[in-house]
Amino acid sequence: MTVSFCGLELEHPVINGSGTFDVIAARRTFGEALDDAFPFSAFVSKTITLSPRAGNPPPRLWEAPSGLINSIGLPNPGLQVYMDRDLPELSKLPVPLITNVMGSTIEEFVQLAEACQEREEIGAIELNVSCPNVKTGLDIGADPAALGRLVTAVRPITSKPVIVKLTPNCADVVACAAAAADAGADALSLINTLRAMALAPKTLQSTHFSTRPWLGGGTGGLSGAAVRAVALAQVAAVARSVGIPVVGMGGVQSARDARDLLDVGARLVAVGTESFRDPGAGSRIARGLRAMEGSYV
Repeated sequence: MTVSFCGLELEHPVINGSGTFDVIAARRTFGEALDDAFPFSAFVSKTITLSPRAGNPPPRLWEAPSGLINSIGLPNPGLQVYMDRDLPELSKLPVPLITNVMGSTIEEFVQLAEACQEREEIGAIELNVSCPNVKTGLDIGADPAALGRLVTAVRPITSKPVIVKLTPNCADVVACAAAAADAGADALSLINTLRAMALAPKTLQSTHFSTRPWLGGGTGGLSGAAVRAVALAQVAAVARSVGIPVVGMGGVQSARDARDLLDVGARLVAVGTESFRDPGAGSRIARGLRAMEGSYV
């Protein structure tokens, strides 16, 4: 089931969604056993920004029916600490590394791409223009013209594959996909979480239902099985419209879910929320796909 993706040769088509698998913490827990049975064929880092981010205030999570709403807000140590501290650890992984970055302006994205270009440990760059939990990035990702300008600016900066992570929270995801592809993106990934909200639970002292948001960030991003059908529709539409590889994600819990995304045109699938419940989900899904290999193209 080896897969060629943007010049990277992968053992199978299952990778992780950015920010859903803390490999450094996992290595502290499982040691070398993690590398011996690593669940993904490539590893996507959590989102890195130029400056450190503390993330959104708590509460940050809400369990929704068939899903999870998160308002994490992209906490990260910033570019310099990532390069000096985290990258040496991530470079020990037995699979290619894709670094996910986000800026609030085109200039910040360019600086991040320049820094990634200088490090041979990084196999590809993913541009996060799609997080619904922060005030930066999403406007660029929802506007085809702005997204095209961003990719046009980043493309000459790096010889590494550039993957654009599209937002589902826009008027026309196909138009955004086409703009990114036309501007020089090597691949697209989708979907990110859907913007969602949860209200604080009613207390015994309350005489009426709360209208106060539960999450510290007000709204958050819905993921898990609840978004699977939306993901399938958007991945199918984008894969039909562009001539570059697509990474499909959104509610992948089983090999059947992954197979569906592959069948509608995805080259790879990414596992996110399911890894919180089952850290070995990537391996389980890859094994299931191998069992279906007769139908895998």
